[in-house]
Amino acid sequence: MSRVRTRPTRDDTRDKLFEAAARVFEEQGIGGASIESLAAAAGFTRGAFYSNFKSKDELIIAMLEDHLAQTTQRNLDLLAKHKNLADFIEALKTMDRSRQDPLGRSPLLHMEMILFVARAQKRRPELAKRLRAGRKLIADVIETTAKNTGKDPVLDPAWWGAIVLAMEDGFRLHRLIDPDTTPADSFVRAIGDLRRALDVGSA
Repeated sequence: MSRVRTRPTRDDTRDKLFEAAARVFEEQGIGGASIESLAAAAGFTRGAFYSNFKSKDELIIAMLEDHLAQTTQRNLDLLAKHKNLADFIEALKTMDRSRQDPLGRSPLLHMEMILFVARAQKRRPELAKRLRAGRKLIADVIETTAKNTGKDPVLDPAWWGAIVLAMEDGFRLHRLIDPDTTPADSFVRAIGDLRRALDVGSA
């Protein structure tokens, strides 16, 4: 009889470390969190942490990369079901965020991690790669939905990608500063309003 494997896979270990790190970072702050506390929160030893990541910086970069990969796949799945931009944005509004990765569920932690990486010049190239990928994702959504509806984008899709991503980061920061007047859905509401305003302007 074959023995059932009970040891977690590498992906399982990384996912548990991501979830635990998100909790610890929110409770202790990114700078104050130690490797030991991150490993313990996930139920692992310090050695298990180092078998997956060389440092806390590498863990953070991996979390940002995982967030981008999941965001990209989620948006591509939505795009396959919703062919025009209005329907796509409405689907974003009603998306179940409880099933997202830790940074998708906590935009404020996402922003804090971006700022943490950006503070060190040696980390910025990694962050820049993800920034460009995020812009391209938005540009692809705009270009694809425009083609599906037979309309030309009002602006260059690549420039739209930069604008929309900057808006998203801006609303994250505003929510961090003033959550009482910056609802969690501010960004999605804003791009919906922007789309309607552009439709009126081009009519």
